[in-house]
Amino acid sequence: MKKYSSYKDSGVEWIGEIPNHWNRTRVKHLVNYVNGYSFKSNDFDREYDIPVLRIGDVGDEIDFDKCIKVKSNFLDEKSDFIVKKDDILIGLTGGTIGKSGRYKYDFPSLLNQRVGLLRNTNKVLNGLLYHYVKSEVFIRYIMFDCYGGGQDNIGMGDILNMVFSLPPLPEQQQIVSFLDDKTKKIDSLIQHKERKIELLKEKRTSLINHVVTKGLDPNVEMKESGVEWIGKIPSHWKDTKVKYQFSFRGGSTPSTEVPEYWNGDIPWVSSKDMKTKYLFDSVDHITQEGLSNSSCSLIEINSLIMVVRSGILQRTIPISINKVELVVNQDQKVLKSKGDVLVEFFYYFIKGNESFLLLEWMKEGTTVESIEMEYLSGFKLFIPNLNVQQQIVEYLDEQTEEIDTLIQLEQNKIELLKEYRQSLISEVVTGKIKVTNE
Repeated sequence: MKKYSSYKDSGVEWIGEIPNHWNRTRVKHLVNYVNGYSFKSNDFDREYDIPVLRIGDVGDEIDFDKCIKVKSNFLDEKSDFIVKKDDILIGLTGGTIGKSGRYKYDFPSLLNQRVGLLRNTNKVLNGLLYHYVKSEVFIRYIMFDCYGGGQDNIGMGDILNMVFSLPPLPEQQQIVSFLDDKTKKIDSLIQHKERKIELLKEKRTSLINHVVTKGLDPNVEMKESGVEWIGKIPSHWKDTKVKYQFSFRGGSTPSTEVPEYWNGDIPWVSSKDMKTKYLFDSVDHITQEGLSNSSCSLIEINSLIMVVRSGILQRTIPISINKVELVVNQDQKVLKSKGDVLVEFFYYFIKGNESFLLLEWMKEGTTVESIEMEYLSGFKLFIPNLNVQQQIVEYLDEQTEEIDTLIQLEQNKIELLKEYRQSLISEVVTGKIKVTNE
C-alpha cells in the first residue's frame, strides 16, 4: 500500500492526517447546493409528468414508477429545485439520514423537502464529490452531528460545513478513476451474492411449495386437487376448509392517550414484529391495566398470527407463531387450530404459496391492502393426517434451516464487502492510500 511522502494534520479527529500538499477546505467552498421544496399534497398525482424526489427515492437507482409527480409547469415555477444529471442527493431525515446517490438521468426531476442536493463546481470533480459522500468520513460525520427528537435530522448547513480534503485537480482525476474501477468490481461481487440469495430464497419457496402440496413420498398415488396452482395432491389427503380447522380472533390497541398503559411487560404485537417464524417478544409492551381497559385479550401460545391489513401485503403475508402469551393489534388475525391441522404445517403452506394466496385472499377496491376474511376462512385446504404433517414440518425445519444458514452467510459477505467499499473510499479520499502517479 503506497503512502504519500509527507502528511499534515487535517484538524478533524476521524479524518486524521492528509497529504501535505492537499488543501483542507469545507464542502461549502466547493459546491452549489439546493434545499428541497415543501410541495403541497394536492400538487401530487402519479399521472402527472415531473417526478418529485422524496427521501425514500434517494439512491443511485430511482424507481420512477413509485415517485410522486407534479405538472410540467412546476419546472418553470420551481426552477430553483430542479435536479440535473450528476447532482448528488442526500437524505436529511430519519432512517435514511446520510443516504446518498448520484442522479444519472437525462431528464429533470424536482427536489422535495428534507432532501439535499450538492452540485460540483470547477474546484472539485463530480466523481470525487460522489465518492466522498459514500465514504466512512462522511457517514461518520453525519452520525456524529445529526440531531433531533423523535427522529434524526441534519441540515444542509451542517453538510456544507464538513471538512473536505482537496487534492489538486490532476490527482482528483486519478483518484476518481481508481475508485470508479474498484467500486465497480466490488459492486459486481455484491450483485452476484444478492442474486445468489434470491436463488436460495426461490429454492426455499419451491421446496416448501412442493412438500406441502405433494408430500414426502415420491411414489404415492396422486389425484387432482381441482385447484389449478396446486395441481395434483396425494390421493389420501383430505380436503377441508380453513374455517373448519381454525378459530379466528382479532386484536386491538389500548388507548395511546394513556401513557401508563404502555410501560408494562405484556408483549403487544404489530406488523413490525412479524419478522421471524416464532414470536417470543415484541417491540411494544402494555400493562395489565391497559389490557383490562381495552378490547385486547391474551392470545394462547402456539397460535398463528397473520397480518391482514398492511401495504406490505402487496409482496408477502407476514405470519408468525407465538411462543409466549401476548396481544395483537387490529391489523392482525389470530388463528387457533381446532386439532386436525398443525399450526406449523399451515405456516409452511402459506410461506410456500404466498403469491397465489395473495391473489386468492386479497380484498379488492380498498385504499389499504387487506385480506378478506371470507376468502381466507372459505379457502379449500388439503391436509394429510397429523403424523404425516409432523414429518413434513420436521423435514422442512431441517431443510429451510440449512438454506437460511447459506443465505445468512451470503448476507454476511455482502456486509463485509460494503464495509470494505466504504473503508477503501475513505482511505483514498483522505490520502491514507496513494493511488496517483505523483
